[in-house]
Amino acid sequence: MQDSSPMFLLHAPEGAAIPLVCDSPHSGVRYPDDFGHAVPRALLRAAEDTHVEALWGEAPRLGATLVEALFPRSYLDLNRTLDDIDPTLLAGDWPTPLSPSEKTRIGSGLVWRTVKNTRIYDRLLPVDEVRERIARCYLPYHAALAAAVENTHQRFGAVWHLNLHSMPNNAYERLQIKSDKPLADFVLGDRDGTTCEPAFVALVEEYLRGCGYCVARNDPYKGVQLIAKIGQPALQRHSMQIEIRRPIYMDEESRERNANFDVVRNDITGLLKTMTSYFAAHPALQRAASAA
Repeated sequence: MQDSSPMFLLHAPEGAAIPLVCDSPHSGVRYPDDFGHAVPRALLRAAEDTHVEALWGEAPRLGATLVEALFPRSYLDLNRTLDDIDPTLLAGDWPTPLSPSEKTRIGSGLVWRTVKNTRIYDRLLPVDEVRERIARCYLPYHAALAAAVENTHQRFGAVWHLNLHSMPNNAYERLQIKSDKPLADFVLGDRDGTTCEPAFVALVEEYLRGCGYCVARNDPYKGVQLIAKIGQPALQRHSMQIEIRRPIYMDEESRERNANFDVVRNDITGLLKTMTSYFAAHPALQRAASAA
């Protein structure tokens, strides 16, 4: 029987709203009954951005909108385009042209093929099954996020969007990237300066460094489908991806929060408050307020 319960949650701003929309597309832990995976659940959980929605959980109380997926990314990855499908996973022909990306090549396209180099399925997926996942999970989430971004932009004359993730400690290895540098604690992705105003990225970086974290930009994550679609700085639509190194807040094997979780959460709450002050003084918002 198909699960008819909501596949995402939208947390509206509490109290006075700010021009910030956050989304956590990969922190879901509700595994649908029709997943039909052939590997243990514990292995699949390695793909989760577990607890990310909780780390940023104060965002609505501070006036932001927060959208969170409830299903796991290994079931369907919201940060991919709809044509980023591996045709070798399918039991039939897809009805429209496909354009598999580099992510699909390494096993993590719209529908994941592998996790930790292990095949997720011992079967081919019927086309109708994948299309049902898209209809039930992907399209409603993206519609809700797009509406939140658009409504916020209309209200304030500008919008800032944070695409929230966490990354495994061996991210370089997972991505098949050779690097002689250790993975940063936080990685800020703006697709090489194209999706967000530089001053906002600098604000986030400076704050996190002040908390004692190592921060990198666009290495190894630049941001993918979500910020590429939303980020249009010339139109006062700013979008940035934030990755957090998992061991600083949780045990990667057990997925349990570690002793430092509350420290990281409190630092992120402080970052959100710093953003609120930044928005209040932003010229674009002041111009919009004057014109209202």
